Amino acid sequence: MNDEPRTCVRIADDLLAAAMGESEPRATQRVERHVAACAACRRQFHEYRAVDAAVIALREGPDPSPAAALARERMETRLADLRQRLLRYRIFPSPLGNILVARSELGISLVEYLERGNSVRASRLRNEPGVEAVEGGEDLEAVYRELLEYLDGRRRRLEWPLDLRLARSDFHRTVLRATAAIPYGAVIPYAGIANEIGKASASRAVAQALRWNPLPIVIPCHRVVGTSGALTGYAGSKLGLKQRLLSIEGVPTGRETGAPFIRPQAMYVRYPGDREYCVPTCPSLETRHPMPLTRFASRDRAEAAGLSPCATCRPDLHPLSR
Repeated sequence: MNDEPRTCVRIADDLLAAAMGESEPRATQRVERHVAACAACRRQFHEYRAVDAAVIALREGPDPSPAAALARERMETRLADLRQRLLRYRIFPSPLGNILVARSELGISLVEYLERGNSVRASRLRNEPGVEAVEGGEDLEAVYRELLEYLDGRRRRLEWPLDLRLARSDFHRTVLRATAAIPYGAVIPYAGIANEIGKASASRAVAQALRWNPLPIVIPCHRVVGTSGALTGYAGSKLGLKQRLLSIEGVPTGRETGAPFIRPQAMYVRYPGDREYCVPTCPSLETRHPMPLTRFASRDRAEAAGLSPCATCRPDLHPLSR
């Protein structure tokens, strides 16, 4: 249990950024007021500043001796470690509720639905080891605008640089990369993702990896469904949000005994490896296993993914009726 005073815990996230001159003015003022009254945090603040200043001095000095070069290397390693731990975040309102977006130097690291208010104290960032979460980052305003455009149906792609550091394992990262490739307006079963990554029997492990997806929406785990078409396991238990996101993309959904599902017979299909899309009753599908099928909300969505109409069932001449 952390026995630091609450004010010290709250200010800890801003100390590093302020010491290196990278925090926003309001955050810097908060830090300055706090360290003026708190000796422990003041020592930590000056330690951060000393590391930063030492690295700058060593970089700008004359050719160093071997001892000085080693000292510089150690200082730069320490500063790099501090920077690597730093995540800047903002909390924004959205049609889906408050959403926290965080980024590192490498890219967007976290998109999180906040169920309990609009504070970072409700975020998983508070319990992530090796993370210094600092509020701020003007560049996140542009990310927020693009997110709103997507939620309003005016944008189909969120082309943000991503940092998968908060994924729980290399296997999870593999699953997330495969999921990121699912086209807009399409769905695929968990078994399909397992097939894509060469782990055909790992459907449950895929579902567990997506349950802990740190980047929902941008890595579209809402496009992964049960083999039966059921909408399962989104961001913990937020199936209503999953259905809303699919509806934004035009995917036909419904409810049966209260449970949401997609309507597979109202969607076009593609078998892995094919460059054509079919209607779900196409004779060419009769001998194929349905598990790895990708389903598209419309012909436009399928053709936007680079597919052509099937020469057998001719969905261009015999389109589905909704």
